Amino acid sequence: MAPRPVVVCGPSGVGKGTLINKLMAEFPETFGFSVSHTTRAPRPGEENGVHYHFAEKAAMEAQIANGEFLEYARVHENIYGTSLAAVAAVADQGKICILDIDVQGAEIVKKAASLNARFLFVSPPSVEELEKRLRGRGTEKEESIAVRMANATKEMAKTEEPGFFDLVIVNDNLEKAYEEMKTFILP
Repeated sequence: MAPRPVVVCGPSGVGKGTLINKLMAEFPETFGFSVSHTTRAPRPGEENGVHYHFAEKAAMEAQIANGEFLEYARVHENIYGTSLAAVAAVADQGKICILDIDVQGAEIVKKAASLNARFLFVSPPSVEELEKRLRGRGTEKEESIAVRMANATKEMAKTEEPGFFDLVIVNDNLEKAYEEMKTFILP
């Protein structure tokens, strides 16, 4: 039986990527990352096939229409999605698949009972701190920050829904958050 995948959610800028990267570096034989597809342009330093599969909008729309995606969502004027092939590739290696997806995607994955995934939400210590982190990236325009903050409020509200997330971690201290994540995820 394939190991249970773990869905990691949280608002943009909360530190999900940093936590996942630490986990993957410490336990490369245990975990595999499902590389998502997106129609957004790469940020500086991002590599196709490593950080995301960067796709043309029309091509991704066609793959979605063909049923090739486990989940997808339209976020910040772009499409993000997890292909069935990406999840299968990790499971075929006998590794726990880590999916970094938004709450919209998590709702779809939750309905895919065959995956039997576990759900983790990484929350910022406060909305103000999240905005500070987004601004600190230096990669976002003012309009983009406003959209991301509005989406963050909606995503964080999902943590109030009883039973949706198996664990909510507040990332106010990276090492503490990482230890909580490891305790939850490790078999």
